[in-house]
Amino acid sequence: MLSTDKKEALERRMASLGVYEDDLVEKFIRGTGSGGQKVNKTSSCVFLQHPPSHIEVKVQRERSREMNRFLAREELCSRLEEEAEKKKVARKQSREKIRRRNRRQGPRARARNVEKKRQHGAKKKNRRKPGAND
Repeated sequence: MLSTDKKEALERRMASLGVYEDDLVEKFIRGTGSGGQKVNKTSSCVFLQHPPSHIEVKVQRERSREMNRFLAREELCSRLEEEAEKKKVARKQSREKIRRRNRRQGPRARARNVEKKRQHGAKKKNRRKPGAND
């Protein structure tokens, strides 16, 4: 069975992520796979849905419904943390991209770009039709 420490730790984790029991939709469904008659007769598989984040979790690791409920909530928390981390990384990358784009060029890069512009201008000058000035 679960210790009270683990239950309290999970409750704190859920509270820090903003997941409340009222938000969760929980269903118990019949399990599948090996386990024989016990698995086929009992609804120990837990289906957990969190509508605000559109995350769904289905857990059937243990034969105990209570343990599967705990594991489903842990899985939900892990997925929410993963999503938050992805968003955080995306924001950081976006800021870095803007910072790199706005960064001043170094003197060598500036000189190289000026030289490329001169070469391009010379190439275009050679393509002109001969005029009275040439």
